[in-house]
Amino acid sequence: MPLTSISRARTNDTMANIDAFEKHGSEYEKWFDEYHYVYESELEALKLLLPGEGVGLEVGLGTGRFALPLGIKIGIDPSQTMGEIALAKNLGVIRAVAEALPLPNGQFDYLLFVTAVCFLDSLEQAFSEAFRVVKIGGFVLIGLIDKDSPLGREYEQRKNESKFYQEANFRSVAEVLFSLMKAGFGDFKFVETVFKPLADIQAIEPVKEGHGQGSFVVIRAMK
Repeated sequence: MPLTSISRARTNDTMANIDAFEKHGSEYEKWFDEYHYVYESELEALKLLLPGEGVGLEVGLGTGRFALPLGIKIGIDPSQTMGEIALAKNLGVIRAVAEALPLPNGQFDYLLFVTAVCFLDSLEQAFSEAFRVVKIGGFVLIGLIDKDSPLGREYEQRKNESKFYQEANFRSVAEVLFSLMKAGFGDFKFVETVFKPLADIQAIEPVKEGHGQGSFVVIRAMK
């Protein structure tokens, strides 16, 4: 699928601050190489709860760093720069925001959000849209840096030093759960990983059930 420009009126609820991603796409890519084992740990956590079959969509596709190894072939992202990098990896890209998905009802078996929730203007609107486009019996997977974790607190304290996180609104697991339930999702499952400071991670971290100890948490919720 070619990169598609979606013409859609943006309200205050659907504005996406993407300036940093438009300007620094190559630096975004370098992070995954610098913190290779953190990235691999996050992938392992996602794989544990990823459905074994079905058609998925990543919301907040970025450069495709998660979609590609997880077998997802298409995603949504508002950034032209990030989308072009994903396109070069043979991924389908639709330019749009999570709060206004230009997709029909019940089209996908699952939707994936990875570190995207901190960039959403409205969790409730984004999850309402996710609920609409996923099939009955389908899932949404949320991978996030928990605001209440050691890494989440560090990111929050130092976000003004980051090109990418200056405009981020870090969320806790409880906040995300509340919005998922309000959208209609249920039957929650959790895994977590990334238990050490990033600079100390020199091998793939373990993945454990639950949340509250690891900094990277994956939530699976069913429609």
